[in-house]
Amino acid sequence: MTATEETEPLISTTLTSSVNKVQRVTYRTISFEDNERNTLHDGNLENSFDLKPISSLSTAEDLNNKSFGNNITYTWSNVNVYCSVKNDRIWDRLKFRTRKFVAQKHILKDVYGVAYPGELLIIMGASGAGKTTLLNALTFRLASGLSASGLMAANGQRISPGVLTSRMAYVQQDDLFVGTLTVTEHLMFQAAVRMDRQIPRNQRIKRVNEVINELALLKCRNTVIGIPGRMKGLSGGEMKRLSFASEVLTDPPLMLCDEPTSGLDSFMAHQVISLLKALANNSTGRGKTIIVTLHQPSSELFALFDKILLMAEGRVAFMGTAAQACAFFKTLGATCPNNYNPADFFVQVLAVVPGREQTCKHAIETTCDTFRRSEYGVNIVLKAEAVDGELEDTLKWFNHSKNSSRSVYKASWCEQFRAVLWRSWLSVIKEPILIKVRFLQTIMVSLLIGVIYFGQRIDQDGVTNINGALFIFLTNMTFQNIFAVINVFCAELPIFLREHKNGMYRTDVYFICKTLAEAPIFLAIPVIFTAIVYPMIGLYPDVKHFFVATAVVTLVGNVSTSFGYLISCISNRVSVALSVGPPIIIPFLLFGGFFLNTASVPSYFVWFSYLSWFRYGNEALLINQWSEVDSIACTRSNVTCPKSGRTILQTFNFKKEDFWMDIICLFALIIAFRFLAFFALLSKTFRSK
Repeated sequence: MTATEETEPLISTTLTSSVNKVQRVTYRTISFEDNERNTLHDGNLENSFDLKPISSLSTAEDLNNKSFGNNITYTWSNVNVYCSVKNDRIWDRLKFRTRKFVAQKHILKDVYGVAYPGELLIIMGASGAGKTTLLNALTFRLASGLSASGLMAANGQRISPGVLTSRMAYVQQDDLFVGTLTVTEHLMFQAAVRMDRQIPRNQRIKRVNEVINELALLKCRNTVIGIPGRMKGLSGGEMKRLSFASEVLTDPPLMLCDEPTSGLDSFMAHQVISLLKALANNSTGRGKTIIVTLHQPSSELFALFDKILLMAEGRVAFMGTAAQACAFFKTLGATCPNNYNPADFFVQVLAVVPGREQTCKHAIETTCDTFRRSEYGVNIVLKAEAVDGELEDTLKWFNHSKNSSRSVYKASWCEQFRAVLWRSWLSVIKEPILIKVRFLQTIMVSLLIGVIYFGQRIDQDGVTNINGALFIFLTNMTFQNIFAVINVFCAELPIFLREHKNGMYRTDVYFICKTLAEAPIFLAIPVIFTAIVYPMIGLYPDVKHFFVATAVVTLVGNVSTSFGYLISCISNRVSVALSVGPPIIIPFLLFGGFFLNTASVPSYFVWFSYLSWFRYGNEALLINQWSEVDSIACTRSNVTCPKSGRTILQTFNFKKEDFWMDIICLFALIIAFRFLAFFALLSKTFRSK
């Protein structure tokens, strides 16, 4: 379809109403290209018509008066969403200090609608029309900075976010999975945390098998989901079906899907929409209420939907069947050509053309007002507002309210712990390449350090070299563990936030299980590192001292791991965490006692020294190495020679009596950083609501 000239809007910019409810619309039509180039009407025409009620057209059976049992008729009315826009210009802030620099942008404007059981409803509109925002508002999941008001009801009863979440499935646009699990393992985990705690395990397994068969996942049930760019797994269509499978395990009567065909080819997209059609079909015994947002479906996909809701500039432009929509726009002077995709036609009709924004917006406003005043539009509004017999009772909610969406957990704390720990452990052991790389990296670095510092003697040169090698122990463990945590823990945070928002498990359960599952690796790596390097360098030749050094390095490694958790929890993305990590670590490194003597630390930086795990680890390792060395060979007469190990400790302002205090401080830092990480993660869950 091509527009004549500069793509004029299909619907006129002027509309007048008479007392007799007769409306006159002046419009300019466009020319279309089909197999033959046929120009329809070109020019300024005037068309008079009586605005007939849409309900007089062929409509589907009114299901609102029937009893649905477990089915849900979902209604919404007067839904308004606002975005707070701050004035960030410094000059304006200085000039108007007493003013509030927050403006409200109106995103959704009095949106209304009804979704019936057994019907597949599609929300359509051009980019920026408000489709995804409406879907998020309907699920009480608005993004940060957005606030909303409106009336939501299920079967004529106002519904709270918690109750809605327990009766609803929300399939979001992005598929987020733990890629190392198989399809069956993933669904078994979902069944463990989503299904009611009274359901026995054999029934959960039975339900998982039923869902696998229903959603055509039988051939890939033992296939790993996969990680893009790292591990091959499911295809795009299979991953989307797995997303549906995760949500329908509990057989929810209401489903909402945001762009379910995004990134899929036409064949896979048709399979996905056909699956949704089957779930909504009353003849199959499901009769679900399904609401889907799509940007611009093909004609084949569009034919599968029962009802359409057209959005434009945050308002409702039309709601009904495709045939009703064509008839409605025809009365406005915009006729959909034969053999043309109505979805493409509707999107173009309601699009805002660059350079003609005011004209298009006025035409859209005309369309929205016309539909709302129609008898069918009025009927939809009345049904949406008919809640407990009160038409003006409005339920308001805010994004950061304490009453925001907090679901009742289906599984007990112990069941959540068991399921999340099982999945976390599987995700660790089922990535052998990652484990092998980390162990190989540890072995190679330890061998390199061992070769460079091989066979050090207890003399003047050996003292300097050994002190440097011991500090390298700490820096290597720190950076290796922090980056390892960031690349794994921070990458999984989006999965956690989505699952937590779905009411699957608690924040403390996830954090404890994740740290426990990764603990064996973070304990094994320092042991391997020290076991290789310690004898190669020729450190204090005693088994007791070896185990003490191993314990200190392990403690430092776990402090850095805890600090890595903290950085991951305060960061939004892996790239951000990797960028801010080193600058934060450098001050702790400088105040570790190797580059700057602890006695020389300025008083206003002393707190950095007390928080530095490098300081406690370095002091403990040096005490372990030199406290029992009584004599040091002096090989150079022109250089000051330390007489014993105690002299070396005095040079660094370290005391043997502080050894156990260093160990206690390392334990304290492990606990403190993990608590801070947990509270940062907990804060992130509140901000995401």
